[in-house]
Amino acid sequence: MDNLFQQLRRYRAGVITGGLIGLLSGGPFGLFLGGGIGFLIQRGLSRKLQDYNPQQLFFRATFSVMGKVAKADGRVTENEIAFAREVMTRMSLSEARRREAIEHFTEGKGEAFDIATVLRPLAIVLRQRPAVKLMFVEIQLQAAMADGDISPAEQAVLQQVFAELRFTQQEVEMLMSRMRAEDAFRRHSWESHQQPGHNDASLLVDAYGVLGVSPEASDAEVKKAWRKLMSQHHPDKLIAKGLPEDMVQLAKEKTQEIQAAYDRVKAARGMR
Repeated sequence: MDNLFQQLRRYRAGVITGGLIGLLSGGPFGLFLGGGIGFLIQRGLSRKLQDYNPQQLFFRATFSVMGKVAKADGRVTENEIAFAREVMTRMSLSEARRREAIEHFTEGKGEAFDIATVLRPLAIVLRQRPAVKLMFVEIQLQAAMADGDISPAEQAVLQQVFAELRFTQQEVEMLMSRMRAEDAFRRHSWESHQQPGHNDASLLVDAYGVLGVSPEASDAEVKKAWRKLMSQHHPDKLIAKGLPEDMVQLAKEKTQEIQAAYDRVKAARGMR
């Protein structure tokens, strides 16, 4: 009953407009009939508009596809559940928004869920938003790596994601390499924090991988790669292009990680 009242209040403009039209044309009976029709029309239009709202689409697809990836192996591991919860915490979601994210994640775990239903409209709205599209895929790759390396079953789901969002094979290979380097960089950074000086050599190799360049790259190439990645992941630019505002923290963390990798490479090279 509470849910009904909440919906009536949310779509009250349609109820009032329809009710007034019904009252004028059909009296008291028309009032109720018109109000009901107005409610249904506004709710239907609102849901249809939401289907092509970039921020809502991104939010739903993020957690439903995450659920699909997590269930790809047949069962969802504790690490995968922990990662999804961690993402929600880092986003500082309200209780209502968190429940919505959990609903989408649960939807994605369902046997009948077809990720094309969320990816195809997402692909349309992100066609001219490559940086936001990149951010979406990076989140899914992190989710797939939550319980270790990416399994063949998870890889199959991710390949569908790449195909629906029109990533080339070269882009996929470069992205996978960079994301593995980021995962290693995070782990080695934590280990180095626990034992200063430990894994310094590995961290430097990881840092190059985060930037997507080889240790043999010139200083100019390193700086160019850093600038490109910082521009692609700049929180303000991503928000302007349709990234949900509650995901801005994820973008900030990404730029901090890119900057940390660049700083390590700069220090090793003596760059200014």
